[in-house]
Amino acid sequence: MLKIIYENILIAFEAIKSQKIRAVITLLIIAFGIMALVGTLTVVKGIDNNFSAGLKSLGSNKFSFKRYENIFIQKGRHPRNRHKTINPPISYRNAIHFKTNFKDAGTLVSISFVPAVNIEVKNTEKKSDPKYTIVGVDENYLAVNNYDIQEGRAFAAKDIKDNHHFAIIGKDLQTELFKHTNPLQKQIIINGNRFTVIGILKSKQSTFSGSQNNRILIPLNLARSIFPNKNPNYTIDVAVKNKKNYRKIVAKAIAVMRNIRKLKPLQPNNFGVNTSDKLAAELKKVSHSLTIFAFIIGLITILGSSIALMNIMLVSVTERTREIGVRKALGANKILIMLQFFIETLVITLLGGIVGIIFGLLIGFGVSNLMKVPFSMPWNAIEMAFLVIFIVAIISGLYPAYKAAKLDPIQALRYE
Repeated sequence: MLKIIYENILIAFEAIKSQKIRAVITLLIIAFGIMALVGTLTVVKGIDNNFSAGLKSLGSNKFSFKRYENIFIQKGRHPRNRHKTINPPISYRNAIHFKTNFKDAGTLVSISFVPAVNIEVKNTEKKSDPKYTIVGVDENYLAVNNYDIQEGRAFAAKDIKDNHHFAIIGKDLQTELFKHTNPLQKQIIINGNRFTVIGILKSKQSTFSGSQNNRILIPLNLARSIFPNKNPNYTIDVAVKNKKNYRKIVAKAIAVMRNIRKLKPLQPNNFGVNTSDKLAAELKKVSHSLTIFAFIIGLITILGSSIALMNIMLVSVTERTREIGVRKALGANKILIMLQFFIETLVITLLGGIVGIIFGLLIGFGVSNLMKVPFSMPWNAIEMAFLVIFIVAIISGLYPAYKAAKLDPIQALRYE
């Protein structure tokens, strides 16, 4: 049996050589379908990895109080359009009151806010592109939000209290303004104010919340005075040291926050509580939706490829009627004829599938780079692609092979 299969594989390659144009067209049809499937699933896996990295960077033992609970914010949409009720901003007084009154030995509380985005930064020699985000922070911000210092030091409580004009910069600003020099103890100018660089943040992977490397951290109260805003929104982050106490501490913190906001027992929260559990569930939901969407696109493309391949193989059977008659006259039975055309279909499909997988991975890699999400080898997509290849071969090859096997040898020999 193995010898028969081997001989039919050789016959399949001979048939491909004799009909190069048709074989190439057929191969490309299959390659396109597999490329669409692998490419979309590769991009989805990259996005999924990006979401997971975002969750990891935020910290699995952390929760936050913000104005709204919705984590995934669409650009260009105002909160009024996203929420049925309009929550009052979390004010500086709310944030300070919470930090002062929430006492738990296993937690660390941080207050921060973003007073300005797309800011231009200068040094003594040149100025940057207007792409930097200014974050006003307290002394706990780095520890609570999983930031590491690559060089220099973090803010001390005295730096925040005394409004020292110090700044901690991300890798993007270091690369742009201090490419050939060490920025530590150098001066940068933000909104007309001079700051001394005391630290450089370790590079972080971009996440769903945007680039983590274009941030410039300055003392909280100094940010309030430099960037006046009538209703700034503050974020309160709480890191929990012991995961076992996580839910109990979240419930306790919510009670403290409700008391600060003067809410009655039956009133709903007028602030957002973003926990790691909620975030993980939201990310899983988005990832699942993207995977289904990608699979549907790939399935539709594969279905079209299967129909096209079947039509081409039917044409091939018609054109090779005399060849089939000769083989039957020499003793080939229906099973051998079916096996010949089925293996030919399988060989073409396999070659097209391999080409499709290669191009799908290249497309996935390119799109991942454009979207600035990490690329990783989608082994599940490749396994699925090979499964689809065999399914396509069965669907597209059985009927033409059956039609070839049914041909009458006498009528086939007379065919011109």
